[in-house]
Amino acid sequence: MAEEKKPAKRKVPTFLRNDWHKKIKLGRTVKKKRKWRGAKGRQNKIRLGKAGHPPRPKIGYSQPSSIRRKIEGEDFVRVENLKQLDALKKGDSIIVASIGAKKKKLILDEAKKKEIKILNKYMDKKK
Repeated sequence: MAEEKKPAKRKVPTFLRNDWHKKIKLGRTVKKKRKWRGAKGRQNKIRLGKAGHPPRPKIGYSQPSSIRRKIEGEDFVRVENLKQLDALKKGDSIIVASIGAKKKKLILDEAKKKEIKILNKYMDKKK
């Protein structure tokens, strides 16, 4: 019997705003300002899809529905308090929400006891 292949996450180009490299306010120095905004101009080469210009987002770039909204191929639950953690069982995956350090530590300790996988691993290092 042949093994069933899991769909791999496809590479998607980084969609950057038109002319971001020319103006400081569009993110030449601040990376988070480079985010995509649709090209509106009449002769805009990105809008027209001319060769040699960056691609624009299209529906075809989306991931297969079987791996969409998953991290490391697993479904996850966002946990904000211990009550939500109690509802989960062994083997489930969680993402610890942005909460205070005390509550975060309690949730992480409880998750380890219940053998629940924590997907935002960097949380462990901030104890």
